[in-house]
Amino acid sequence: MLDHCSILHKGGIVLWSRSFTPAASQLASSSASPVNGLIRDALIEGRAAEEKYEKDGYAVKWTFVNDLELIFVVAYQRILQLTYVEDLLGALKTIFVKLFEPFLAAFVASLHAVSGGAVALSNSASEPTLWNFAKAFEGWDAAFDKLLKGLEQKAAEDRKSRLRPVARGLAPPLTPSPGSSDVETAPTESPSGTVDEQQIARNVQALKNRLRGRGGARGGGRGGRARVESGSERESYPNSDSDTTVKRKPKGKALRKWGNEAPSESEMASLDFSSSKLSDLDGAPAAGDVQALVDAASLGTRTKDGLYEVKDWEFARDSSADDAIAKALLASSSKQDKPAQGSLGALGSLFARLTGSKVLSEEDLKPVLEGMKQHLMKKNVAKEIAEKVCEGVGESLVGKKVGGFQTTSAAVRQALSNSITRILTPKTSTDLLLSIRTKLSSPLTSTQQRMPYSITFVGVNGVGKSTNLSKVCFWLIQNGFRVLIAACDTFRSGAVEQLRVHVRNLSMLGVNGAGDSKGRVELYERGYGKDAAGIAREAIGYAKDNDFDVVLIDTAGRMQDNEPLMRALAKLVAVNTPDKILFVGEALVGNEAVDQLSKFDRALRDFSGAGGAGKGRGIDGMLVTKWDTVDDKVGAALSMTYVTGQPIVFVGTGQTYTDLRQLRVGNVVQAILSD
Repeated sequence: MLDHCSILHKGGIVLWSRSFTPAASQLASSSASPVNGLIRDALIEGRAAEEKYEKDGYAVKWTFVNDLELIFVVAYQRILQLTYVEDLLGALKTIFVKLFEPFLAAFVASLHAVSGGAVALSNSASEPTLWNFAKAFEGWDAAFDKLLKGLEQKAAEDRKSRLRPVARGLAPPLTPSPGSSDVETAPTESPSGTVDEQQIARNVQALKNRLRGRGGARGGGRGGRARVESGSERESYPNSDSDTTVKRKPKGKALRKWGNEAPSESEMASLDFSSSKLSDLDGAPAAGDVQALVDAASLGTRTKDGLYEVKDWEFARDSSADDAIAKALLASSSKQDKPAQGSLGALGSLFARLTGSKVLSEEDLKPVLEGMKQHLMKKNVAKEIAEKVCEGVGESLVGKKVGGFQTTSAAVRQALSNSITRILTPKTSTDLLLSIRTKLSSPLTSTQQRMPYSITFVGVNGVGKSTNLSKVCFWLIQNGFRVLIAACDTFRSGAVEQLRVHVRNLSMLGVNGAGDSKGRVELYERGYGKDAAGIAREAIGYAKDNDFDVVLIDTAGRMQDNEPLMRALAKLVAVNTPDKILFVGEALVGNEAVDQLSKFDRALRDFSGAGGAGKGRGIDGMLVTKWDTVDDKVGAALSMTYVTGQPIVFVGTGQTYTDLRQLRVGNVVQAILSD
């Protein structure tokens, strides 16, 4: 833990300081403070090249910004081994200068003007310039706290990672059995450091006893035991130290015996280790449990018509401080951040050579388009998609007349923005509520029965289909729909139980603050090993007979190259003709997104239309999970939309039922273009 941190001007002016303990705060205001000692004993005397300065139990480290004449100082207890101090100083210097460089430059210039006599004495009667550091550095405290917290957490994780393998490598205490011939004879070091003569004598005696025990074992059977027992009382146990008894190894875990007969009900109950039994599902939930299911900060909004809409995902940098802090935490040991090769910042430097009014040619654009492709790939865009986007941008720029650096830079960014916008703009409606309400309100004949709106969730293994299906269910419940969840993942162990837990949780959450939502959501399941297409068909029939509005069909994850499983999925689609087929994919994938989506879409189209005269169904939209883990590397959205031409309906951004967002094209374009 730090004790004090200061930012000073070399002239002795304190720009900002922070003390972390009352004692450090009181000491900092006195002449005996470690910072004053550093200035007096090290900096003034020209010993600034030393690694650190120590005074009265404190260790002080510092760094300079010579062009702005600033000193950054950190003081902490000398006994503490704070590994992040160097990183903290480097990050403080980088971030503080980046945030307040104009103010600092003006402040230093005014000091030089005063000291150089630029201000005439005749003007001394005029009001002097007042520098309000508190106002100028507003927001710095929050940025500093965020940086310090991040570095402390990183240091704690590094410390745990270093200790973990050591803990696993520690040998158990040496307790050999009397009959063992593999006794370790080398003396062990005492962790306490120095030992007295009596302890040394005891260790020697213990070693002798171990050697006698080893010899007795070699001598074999009774003879060895008799020879050891014939000694003194202290030597009667070959493996014992002089003052301690033998530590026996604890007995291992008792093995469970499984019989050939079916277990009884009492035996089954004893094997049920679940924290919440099924009989408890109808009990009253705890208030804390309900609060943990939703995040109040991520709740959607109500329109004038009473519709519940999820929030939009917004790419808005909080401040330049957050960017600098993120860079400092990711590369805290680097002295200077180097611009990434091929980034959009490099595009400007490439175009800077294209000065004057001229018509751009393919040769002029070739290095710029290569840099643009590298930038898109760093944003997690698939290589194939990045190449095609750059080709489109190049075609729109070839032959265009530019008049200078600013015009050229604007033309490049505008062309790239237009290309990405065209790709991401939905070709079909993304308003699921409108589609559901339209189907449910369509007129029917007297002999017809209204069918529920069905949505099928498909995707590869482990992307979060069941979790995000429950988020969509919460959104539908908030809009007043009755939802039936069909458990059609009959392969993965625990899939049905997972959905059962989600249904229980969703039943706790009411609409508009109501106590619960029982009756608004149910689970339809038939266990494991059944035909998924048949279960989905039965679920839709059950929903129709029991007045459910929407059926959410959960399917088993499968790899895109597994043809038998893809045929089974296509059968489910062909038999039940769902209203929407949503592909659930991760935001973390790059090139794999193209392969997954293209093969899922092609398999569904080929196999679902093979048995009938109708055309096969493909992917109708995407739901991208783990969106909160990629920051501005949102290229997966561009890759997925480019492959299918279908929109991204939702993105998952967390672990609660409210962590669902809608995408706006402008926000995605801004994130991709960010440097």
